[in-house]
Amino acid sequence: MTALDHDRIPEIALDWHRAGRGAALATVVETWGSAPRQAGSQLAISGAGDIMGSVSGGCVEGAVVTEALEAMADGVPRLLTFGVSDDSAFAVGLACGGTIRVLVEPVGAGGDRLPPALLEALVAARAARQARGYVVALDNWSRALVEPGQETAVDARLRSDKSGMEEDGRFVAVQNPPLRLIVVGAVHIAQPLLIMARACGYAPTLIDPRAAFGSAERFPGEQIVEDWPDEAMAALAPDARTAVVTLTHDAKLDDPAILAALDSPCFYLGCLGSTRTHAKRLERLRAAGVTEAAIARIHAPVGLDIGAKTPAEIAVSVLAQITLTLRRGA
Repeated sequence: MTALDHDRIPEIALDWHRAGRGAALATVVETWGSAPRQAGSQLAISGAGDIMGSVSGGCVEGAVVTEALEAMADGVPRLLTFGVSDDSAFAVGLACGGTIRVLVEPVGAGGDRLPPALLEALVAARAARQARGYVVALDNWSRALVEPGQETAVDARLRSDKSGMEEDGRFVAVQNPPLRLIVVGAVHIAQPLLIMARACGYAPTLIDPRAAFGSAERFPGEQIVEDWPDEAMAALAPDARTAVVTLTHDAKLDDPAILAALDSPCFYLGCLGSTRTHAKRLERLRAAGVTEAAIARIHAPVGLDIGAKTPAEIAVSVLAQITLTLRRGA
């Protein structure tokens, strides 16, 4: 398993199907109370009972796998409900006080199965970083892959990054592009930050033209770009699913990246440096013609104020601020 396999559930289900192993996708479609996973959380199940992902953090996975194997055998999707008021559900472990509904879809041709061509189209869109809404009508199992701009309700869910049920009985699974983190500066804070970000589902890229800093020995397995930040940022093209963090303290490196980030729709821009360092940075940005509205997008000094001292603690504060901005806005 790679570090991001837990975010590749549709891809893994498709791989299992193509390999002739059988596959089903289980998706949380609705929750009430203190549910362990949010709507849209997925679990892939193979015909041999292998699993990847989660719909409940381990509480009901065993029961879902059993239903998925039966669905693969008879080709009929299932809509399962688990909650503490249900004795059988409590027996399989959902004791957190919540209730969840889980859609189980066997992958295959014919009947009410999830068509492989539709799953392939979804996987291709994800690979191309194209947002899609996967829509399922739970009364007749009709399905569609909706692009941005095609339906208002789907657009609203893509913007809020929130899967869920519509009033007409359809379930919309948000399939937004994977999150990315661009870090400028291969300094000590970057080492734990990249590891933590990857664990949280980000695909990180490190930019530093100084080969001695951005070496594979210091950052094993990471994507390292040795171009100057302005060139690297132009090639990476930050989008609305991208966070940018600058860590060098060197205006020659940080400023071009900051300007590029402010010229992009990235959802977060954080810059390391003291209040005094940031004040000088703002002078340079204003002199370069950056507007006050753009300057207001910068989080500096970077990270939440949690009293962090060590590089790892600072990385925690940075990732926490990124998460806060992503989930609750600036």
